[in-house]
Amino acid sequence: MPAKSEKRNPVAIAFGDVLRAARARVGVSQEALGLACGMDRTYVSLLERGERQPTLSTLFALSQQLGVAAEVLVARTGEALSK
Repeated sequence: MPAKSEKRNPVAIAFGDVLRAARARVGVSQEALGLACGMDRTYVSLLERGERQPTLSTLFALSQQLGVAAEVLVARTGEALSK
């Protein structure tokens, strides 16, 4: 049986890291971010752990609440993948 991390998509993992860093920069909890975006804290947690990938509308909602353009989150994800 493959390890749990092997099942997760590398893009989802990289986005999760970017999301966690952006959330930490603005100093909000997963719960506060989730509430502001109309989603549950557990969904934010799943995104940050790379276990789910956001829809385009979710990406824009997160970026708006974090004060970071969606394209910046995507670019940072691409940069994280290239490391």
